[in-house]
Amino acid sequence: MMGSLLPIGFAAPWVLTALAALPVLWWLLRTTPPQPAHVKFPPLRLLLSLRNKEETPQHTPWWLILLRLMLAAILIIAMAGPVWKPLDIAEPKTGPLWLIVDNGWDASADWDRQIRMAELMVDGAAQNNRTVMLVTTADGPAQPMRLSSAQEVADQLRALTPQGWQAARSELIPALQKQAEQNAPGAILWFSSPLEEPSTTSFARGLASIARASDVRESSFLIYRSETPVYALKQLQNTAGAMTTTVLRHPAPLAETLTVRAFDRKQRAIAEQTIEMKAGQSTAEISLELPSELRNDITKLSILGKASAGSTVLVDEQWRRRKVGLFAGGFSDRSQPLLSPLYYLERALAPFADLPPAKSTDITTAISDYFDKGISVLVLAEVGTLPKTTEADIASWVSKGGTLIRFAGPQLPEKQDSLIPVALRLGDRKLGGSLSWKEPQALKSFSENSPFRSISLPKDVTVNRQVLAEPTADLPDRTWASLEDGTPLVTAKKHGNGTIVLFHVTPDTKWSNLPLSGGFVDMLRAITSISSTAVFNPDDEEGTTSASALPLLKMLDGYGKLTPPSANHKPILERDFATTHPGRDTPPGLYGTDDAARALNLMEDEDNLIPLDLKPLSMAKILDYPSEKPLDLRGWFFSIAILLALLDTLALLWLSGKLRRRQFTHAAILLLIASSLSLTGADKSRAQDNAEQFALDASLDTRLAYVLTGVPEVDEISRSGLFGLTRLLTDRTALEPEAPIGLDLQNHELAFFPIIYWPIDAGMQMPSPEAMSRISAYMRNGGTILFDTRDAFGTGSNSPNKLKLQQLLRGLDIPSLEPVPQDHVLTKTFYILDNFPGRYNQSPMWVQASATTSDGSRPVRAGDGVSPIMISGNDFAAAWAIDTEGNYLYPTIPADGNQREMAARVGINILMYTMTGNYKADQVHIPALLERIGQ
Repeated sequence: MMGSLLPIGFAAPWVLTALAALPVLWWLLRTTPPQPAHVKFPPLRLLLSLRNKEETPQHTPWWLILLRLMLAAILIIAMAGPVWKPLDIAEPKTGPLWLIVDNGWDASADWDRQIRMAELMVDGAAQNNRTVMLVTTADGPAQPMRLSSAQEVADQLRALTPQGWQAARSELIPALQKQAEQNAPGAILWFSSPLEEPSTTSFARGLASIARASDVRESSFLIYRSETPVYALKQLQNTAGAMTTTVLRHPAPLAETLTVRAFDRKQRAIAEQTIEMKAGQSTAEISLELPSELRNDITKLSILGKASAGSTVLVDEQWRRRKVGLFAGGFSDRSQPLLSPLYYLERALAPFADLPPAKSTDITTAISDYFDKGISVLVLAEVGTLPKTTEADIASWVSKGGTLIRFAGPQLPEKQDSLIPVALRLGDRKLGGSLSWKEPQALKSFSENSPFRSISLPKDVTVNRQVLAEPTADLPDRTWASLEDGTPLVTAKKHGNGTIVLFHVTPDTKWSNLPLSGGFVDMLRAITSISSTAVFNPDDEEGTTSASALPLLKMLDGYGKLTPPSANHKPILERDFATTHPGRDTPPGLYGTDDAARALNLMEDEDNLIPLDLKPLSMAKILDYPSEKPLDLRGWFFSIAILLALLDTLALLWLSGKLRRRQFTHAAILLLIASSLSLTGADKSRAQDNAEQFALDASLDTRLAYVLTGVPEVDEISRSGLFGLTRLLTDRTALEPEAPIGLDLQNHELAFFPIIYWPIDAGMQMPSPEAMSRISAYMRNGGTILFDTRDAFGTGSNSPNKLKLQQLLRGLDIPSLEPVPQDHVLTKTFYILDNFPGRYNQSPMWVQASATTSDGSRPVRAGDGVSPIMISGNDFAAAWAIDTEGNYLYPTIPADGNQREMAARVGINILMYTMTGNYKADQVHIPALLERIGQ
């Protein structure tokens, strides 16, 4: 283990014992006189030398002794390996190293530091030839728990990303105990996230028990905890005037400003709201006051700059505010509103729906006006016989996706129309009173196929009058709620794409006390939530039907981004969706189909951010993640030792008389200046010269550029590939580029190049935040980056290169993407192309999504319409790569000469597209061009 002294540690602290020999060295230097001065003594110079007063000292001067003691001490310290702010590295006395990494959603706040620390620990294990077992807490006990080499674990760490659910650490305790019995750990490292799991079983207590049973020492049991705040959103509500949500954070030591931003289906920002949180404040409510039409376009809310699965809320149909049309039949006394059939309906629906007023008391005019206003739900209270034209209009509207809710009453027609979900008996049944054998009935149950199944059954509701349904074979399937005697209270049926619902009681208190119950509000909310916010077009006659099982469509990752699902996740039964909790098997995300997606969010209304409890681990050493990397000071100490040795040499020359005092002073000054320049200025001047030369090479001639990944074989393929593309451009076009340039993203200027080829490799290092900022600026200012994962031969799986690209794109502000459409400019800039092959021909080319006009055409965009990003996996550089003699270096897969030619054409089209923009999409000049061709 690295010894430490304050913020300085030593790789070999035992070397410092040599400092005890400094007093002996001082005594030797003091008693040993310096070398006497040598003076030439020819006979003729005897008289001239008589005035020489120089004397050789008997002892070495004290300042020279001090200089040499400092030199010896600094050399000893340098050989001890000094490190500024060293890391505590757990080295097992015997046995393997356990590496436990929290990779739940809350780990995303400090993920980079967490993985960097884990990689440093694995590097230390590799130097000591120790085996390592990697355990990730969000992946459950089914993950393989086995001892591996440090190199294999390092590769696994680079591929890790935080998951979108909370880590269930306690599930791992039995598997870890079994592993400890087979091969006890010698050291345990836990890289923890800030939050505790919602479980009664304590992972910390179980881990402490394993450490005690395995006799793991405190110095070999380290826990790194994160103090970076974690943010979350919960309690989403769409009220009458605004969409509100609650912001959570932990810990909350400082005051800060947070911004919640709303996005639409195309990930465009609709609105945002800023809130000031005081020091110590952990919760706050934020409100987006927007018209209901804009709120209905919101698909996601997230906290700006604090992206995670917890700080992201997905918005689906159930959260969108519906427009509900209300129409009552009969005659209502406006002076007594409590007797109005709409009184309770208006108050029950107002919190979650918009209620546009009726234009007329005439049902035909009112219904037509409601349809023009785009209502989703139509409520008819005590409406009798409908006019035939109105009945047909309502039936057509329902078949296109509308929801009709009807209530029974005295005006219910004896001759039933087509807008009644079940056959009814004539008259109504009275319960209670002197002429009835039956007592008022309470609610019995909600059907499993009804939207009420997740509602708590109201115990205080009684019904004293109802309309009975004829007992038919399909009546149980159409019953959503029933009374204790089994008679239906609410029935419904599908009609085309819509739904017809009938309450067998009135909407006021004449037949039951249901309107006085909170269950009435919940029932209306449930019916409204299953309706669509917009009626389907007539062309969409088939519509969408809800399947019994909702498959995972897209899942939220730890950073709050929607990603394709893997095969390890289960679908959710539609009847269980409202009660499903997000987890490893059912992660947060979108379920169902693209047209009818249901959102499962991570944070539920009752959830809170519970801080991680590490009290049971008093036997372990608990550390914070370091804010900066350790700094090796050996180079600095050796440099100082060299300077002191040079000064000692000058002092010896001066004492021996071979160097005059003035010469000594000048030489010492020059020596110090030269030494300081060599240590600090050489690199700067060399860097400046290199930067100037790079700018000249990049600007005086047109050159293609590729990103240096740090993987030699990948960089060589990129160089030879762009060299081959340069030859193709010279032979086939008027463009004559010079040799390609490899780009160091940290130091080189990117603005000289219209397009940059970036091959993705799992082993490459992630760019620094400063480099990522420069890349984003380059793309915003008109540059294009072509990302190539080079793995299309395995398109069906999440390859390491694809995972690396996903990790890279999280740090960039990228637009919405789509595969290259058939009418895109890329397909016709120089050659006419149908697809975009490289060495492989299995991956589509992705570019920025283009907006389409009403006639289906693609309008010209600003900036010449050039996509700032292109993504492919077809390994373009390998298809273009040639040697100095023009021979192709890599075969195409499959080996097809035509594919090689098409890959060459793809490269030329890409270069012409990025350098000339969308001129071929400009429709203005087509008549002039056609006229010129005709002439």
